[in-house]
Amino acid sequence: MRLMTKLVTGTLLCCAAWAQVTKPEFEVASVKTAIPRGPNGQRTDRNGGPGTSDPTLYTCRNCPLAWVIHEAYNLKPHEFQGPGWLSDTRFDIQARVPPGTTKLAFRQMLQRLLAERFRLSVHREPKNTEVYELSVAKNGPKFREAVPPAEVAPVREEPAPVKRDADGFPILGPRMSMAVVPGYARLRSENQPISWFAEMLSAQLRGPVIDLTNLTGKYDFVVSWAFGEQTAASAPGEAAPAARVDHYRPALIHAVQSQLGLKLERRTGSVDVLIVDHAEKTPTAN
Repeated sequence: MRLMTKLVTGTLLCCAAWAQVTKPEFEVASVKTAIPRGPNGQRTDRNGGPGTSDPTLYTCRNCPLAWVIHEAYNLKPHEFQGPGWLSDTRFDIQARVPPGTTKLAFRQMLQRLLAERFRLSVHREPKNTEVYELSVAKNGPKFREAVPPAEVAPVREEPAPVKRDADGFPILGPRMSMAVVPGYARLRSENQPISWFAEMLSAQLRGPVIDLTNLTGKYDFVVSWAFGEQTAASAPGEAAPAARVDHYRPALIHAVQSQLGLKLERRTGSVDVLIVDHAEKTPTAN
């Protein structure tokens, strides 16, 4: 009897341990090589999941695998290190999400999907990197707090080609926060806190941005910068391609101070980075 009790107890402990390490999974998921979309096959469409208007159906069409990894592990661009093909090879992913799934559980589902379909394995380690401190410049800030907008029901719109103004800068549509075209970029804050702006800057500068402004409101402003290198455009919010960073960073830093009255200063710090140890370019069959 005592032996049977030990066996039952051991089995329960084993099952409990398995439950702790097993990530939740999608009800059904499809992963395929992407069908190119939009100009030059670069247009990406991500929609659905917890917190969106379609919480039970997640789609990511023509998505670089790196984007999916970022979403699965809740990463900023500077917190990720992996082979270049992860940013170049694109996939169409569609997954049915169980009702009531939390954002944390959703990310765990993506992690499980990546491990099962792409054999993804990762680890974390600290890396020394450039850190940017965002503060108010001597005569700033040069913007005012936003007037809270009226509540408007969200409207789903198909992305359209970005147009330029007479000076060459991108014209931001009604639901666009940022656009980059060859040689020119523009970013708009609409009723957003400085923490949001710091995250946007972090993606563009490829390094963490620490908010030291002590500005606690929500703000409307636009900042535009010309970086002089005629290269392909980024998707909105995507980090600047490495080929043009030497032109891009100084132009952005100067624009933030001259147009917004905020100062960006570089420091050295340590950041916890997710490193890809292995990933398969061809996913397992659906």
